[in-house]
Amino acid sequence: MAEPTPEGLPAGVLAGVRVADFSRVLAGPYATMMLADFGADVVKIESPTGDDTRAWRPPADEAGESTYFGAVNRNKRSVVCDLGTSDGLAAARRLAETADIVVENFRPGVMERFGLDEATLRAANPRLVYCSITGFGRDAGAALPGYDLLVQAVGGLMSITGSPGGEPTKVGVALVDVLTGLNAFSGVLLALRQREATGRGSRVDVDLLGSLLAALTNQASGTLATGRSPERLGNAHPSIAPYELFRAADRDLVVAVGNDRQFAAFAAALGRPALATDPRFTTNEARVAHRAELREALEPLLAVRPAADWVATLTRERVPAGLVNGVAEAFVFAASLGLDPVVETVDPATGRRSRQPATPIHLDTAPAVHRTPAPLLGAHDARWADED
Repeated sequence: MAEPTPEGLPAGVLAGVRVADFSRVLAGPYATMMLADFGADVVKIESPTGDDTRAWRPPADEAGESTYFGAVNRNKRSVVCDLGTSDGLAAARRLAETADIVVENFRPGVMERFGLDEATLRAANPRLVYCSITGFGRDAGAALPGYDLLVQAVGGLMSITGSPGGEPTKVGVALVDVLTGLNAFSGVLLALRQREATGRGSRVDVDLLGSLLAALTNQASGTLATGRSPERLGNAHPSIAPYELFRAADRDLVVAVGNDRQFAAFAAALGRPALATDPRFTTNEARVAHRAELREALEPLLAVRPAADWVATLTRERVPAGLVNGVAEAFVFAASLGLDPVVETVDPATGRRSRQPATPIHLDTAPAVHRTPAPLLGAHDARWADED
């Protein structure tokens, strides 16, 4: 195990690594929170008005703080540096020059204007890992605003999300920002590993559009191979059937049949084993080709029993199935499986409590540690002044 901290918590695998976090909103803060969860000392450098998401409410927690901001800023310190003043800019530069990692997601050119760009900081600190997050890269797309909804649209995700014949639909969370944050987190860790080998830091560039295109995986590879863009299929899968949403007697469930054995077991559980020997349905390829007929056969069979009954029956037969849970139900379900999906942190200075999703990465020798909730604006100004 990692050495305990004075609070009795493990130090974390990134203990001793300092991050100067100039990022705002979601992608950058998500990446730096992951670093903080594994022990890095993340100093969030904020303007006098703070990260935009501090004002994004409702919803708010019991202390009136934005839950959006709280979702991606735990385990950090907040220091206000007004980059429009000489003192604020000087303080930000000192912090950046002495950090192991700088993360920023300003528009290209902004950090250069403040003298906080990679070249300037690396001259003072050759070991610096500098991570820059943009919407569309630093070339022809540099001036485009990097909003998640915009990237979902131009990056093709909305074109494959939604009902057939319906309007293009965004995913219900800013998924592109989250994916980009994970890529930034991974890139920074790779750069730290490279620094161990070479003694020098490197630049990590991550953009929202590239992150989305890579995350389209099978939809992207199919498009590149055939030259045809996929269409919206609602909750169905372009290459697997049945792999979609169905209505039971009381509520919705999903059935995710991934192979022919599972389909035979599914048909038997439905009381219609002959479906598995029907030439239209004997193989996955045939089922995809006859998707409409297959659904027509399955819908009345599933509609006669409650969804939870079907899930229990199909799970016993090793056929993947599950209820369509609300978010609150999803946390209850995860807890029932022993996953410990929720953590509660307490601010030692104010007693303020916050409940958040737990970090999903588990290391047995150096686990993530959820120490403190997202900081109040400027909560660590005095401490930073003492360290400076």
